[in-house]
Amino acid sequence: MTTPPDVDVERALVVTAHPDDVDFGTAGTVSTWTGAGIAVTYCVCTAGDSGAFEGVPRGEVARLRRDEQRAAATAVGVSDVRFLDHQDGRVVADLGLRRDIARVIRQVRPQLVVSHSPEIAWEHLVVSHPDHRAVGEAALAAVYPDARNEHAHPELLDEGLAPWTVPALWLSGSPEQRINRAVDITDHFEAKLAALAAHRSQTAHLDDLRDTMRQHLERNAQRHGLAAGRLAEVFHAVDTS
Repeated sequence: MTTPPDVDVERALVVTAHPDDVDFGTAGTVSTWTGAGIAVTYCVCTAGDSGAFEGVPRGEVARLRRDEQRAAATAVGVSDVRFLDHQDGRVVADLGLRRDIARVIRQVRPQLVVSHSPEIAWEHLVVSHPDHRAVGEAALAAVYPDARNEHAHPELLDEGLAPWTVPALWLSGSPEQRINRAVDITDHFEAKLAALAAHRSQTAHLDDLRDTMRQHLERNAQRHGLAAGRLAEVFHAVDTS
């Protein structure tokens, strides 16, 4: 099982449903990439404003969570964070979402896209939130065929956005039998924790976050052949060239 992408990557795009999704699943990997000079863009499909927040007026939740995501991105070297503002808790993989993600793909022109798996991971159901699966399905369709097909979403051509072919797609939260890529993030664990800590509305009450994350990442590493004591984030890597 190899660690680096199978294609030369100058730009990567991470497409998630909610603020904090990238940080729980992928922030360590992102930190390895930005440290290697890869430009990473985040595309967050909702503002995560449907959660319960004590003491925060409902009208302030979206702004709060956007600010938290921007701070979390800074912790792992990402400055380009974009929000699509679809409705939290009601995301569907419709043509509108596919078009919006394809638009960002054509703008960023990444060699690698990372998103949620559209499948249910029954062994770890919490990663298979319906919004995650909908975004994963829409991102897959945006990568293939929409972003590369000049006849898909012709309004994007009207915006001056030429087709772009993404050669590789990595899916987070996939069923265990699909996983074929493990990224050693041991040296980037503190950056991942800093990104998670930036989501205070989601993590400030989790006193055991460090230990829980370490145990989870150690299990990933052990299952996928890394040395004892190493930490890994894992993905289903798909050749989309």
